[in-house]
Amino acid sequence: MTSDRRIAIAGASGLLGRAITDRLTRDGYRVIRISRGLAGSLADVRWNPASGELDARALQGVDAIVNLAGEPIAERWTDERRRSILESRVSATTLIARTAATLSPRPRVLLSASAIGYYGDREDETVDEGSAPGRGFLAEVVRAWEGAAEPARDAGIRVVHPRFGIVLSPRGGALARLLPFFRLGVGGKIGAGRQWMSWIGLTDTARAASFLVTDDSLGGAVNLTAPTPVRNAEFARVLGEVLHRPALATVPAFAIRLRFGAMGEETVLAGQRVLPTRLLRAGFRFDFPTLPAAIAHELA
Repeated sequence: MTSDRRIAIAGASGLLGRAITDRLTRDGYRVIRISRGLAGSLADVRWNPASGELDARALQGVDAIVNLAGEPIAERWTDERRRSILESRVSATTLIARTAATLSPRPRVLLSASAIGYYGDREDETVDEGSAPGRGFLAEVVRAWEGAAEPARDAGIRVVHPRFGIVLSPRGGALARLLPFFRLGVGGKIGAGRQWMSWIGLTDTARAASFLVTDDSLGGAVNLTAPTPVRNAEFARVLGEVLHRPALATVPAFAIRLRFGAMGEETVLAGQRVLPTRLLRAGFRFDFPTLPAAIAHELA
């Protein structure tokens, strides 16, 4: 039977997009992919955020929209790269929010991606959705990114900003980059290893995204991180234990700064101890709330 609950997703081809698409499909939604390619079927909507192109007619009657679009940040930040990171997020979100506001009926919810980079480097401070923004390039990007969804909020659409933490999957992201070194037995902490890592398994990420789509009580920023953040040294130790490999190496901080510049300083060497307060209070329960269980599950 075909579901009459239709949900449009921008960024469905990425790591997060594929997992969230699969989860929403299992939860009974018919997914419409918003993509830059040619619209070759009823399941695809063509768009071009840079030129402001998005076919609103193809989105008519959708129950929800999920916006995951944005250029990757895990590259050295040249001036051009900084502009691309910011503009790709703001232009895509603005276009989707404005388009959603014109629809009749309007979608119930716009799930517009965000990130825990909002909090900046907080050292040992514990933060949640009630905490003030931090400093740095990523914090500035996130504030502009979330603000770009204002047209949808003004139109009365429930807007949720999932602030994604470090999503663990062997198919992409931080874990995928670390695995080859740890499997060879040459993995370990980065710098002093004291920086906090607010992680979440890909499986729980997709489940939480579906929860946010359906729970009408939640709006605004919601942290998508597991309730048990760990320091980088602890992360290295656990990953080594799960793989049955030593994790005694140290990647010097100067090597990260030399290779990645400001990007390494704000991501790899910085840390946030982020708690998913609003998600837990709304009743969401993690299938894998601890790091050993999450890594073992994702690798399996």
